[in-house]
Amino acid sequence: MTERTAFPADFLDAAGLNRQFVFDLADLPTDILAPLAPQAGERQLILFGHGGRRLWECVQAAGIAGEDPIDDYSIRTVRRWFAEQLPDRRYRLLFPGEARIGLQALGQLAGWHQPSPIMVGVDREWGSWYAYRAVAIADTGFPPSVPLHDRSPCPSCATLPCIGSCPAGALADGRFDLDTCSRYRLQPASACALGCLARQACPVGTTHRYLPEQIAHSYSRSLAVIRRYYAA
Repeated sequence: MTERTAFPADFLDAAGLNRQFVFDLADLPTDILAPLAPQAGERQLILFGHGGRRLWECVQAAGIAGEDPIDDYSIRTVRRWFAEQLPDRRYRLLFPGEARIGLQALGQLAGWHQPSPIMVGVDREWGSWYAYRAVAIADTGFPPSVPLHDRSPCPSCATLPCIGSCPAGALADGRFDLDTCSRYRLQPASACALGCLARQACPVGTTHRYLPEQIAHSYSRSLAVIRRYYAA
């Protein structure tokens, strides 16, 4: 492929993977590129993400069972996208998988990830209601995406409701205390066991807030990780 071809996003948008970013491998920092071990002919890294509720609606409609239906659906969707939209392109799916991928580092390069007091990335449009879902390395020749700038809503937030809404006081000194947060979530009557009240208090991107079922699904998985950690 010698000419830059338009990125076919319509299928992905409809399937819920409505955020995509194309990196030329030659432009990636060495610390991100080296662990990917690029193979001959591979030219680009494609980051697939989602914002809002559409992905969860698609996952539910697909009726996927299993421990992580979102990962399974994302893998299935990316593979189908390559098969149907780019049948002559070679690719490797790096994430979900065992490859060492710095998702937040890629998000920062793309301008998707802006730091917040609650240690969850935020965006001026989506708030914190987005996530990274898949990463592929391919021999594609798309125009590289343009990084987004000035997307953080936090500097202009005067009231910081996220800090005051944390029942554990994990943000009391202005820095996120993971141990305090985790131990509160493990309490029998914790109000944050299956959802973060501080995150939900953020006024940015509220129209994109996940459905309650998706919030509970995501936080039940992180709660299980916390239980295993403190039981060790």
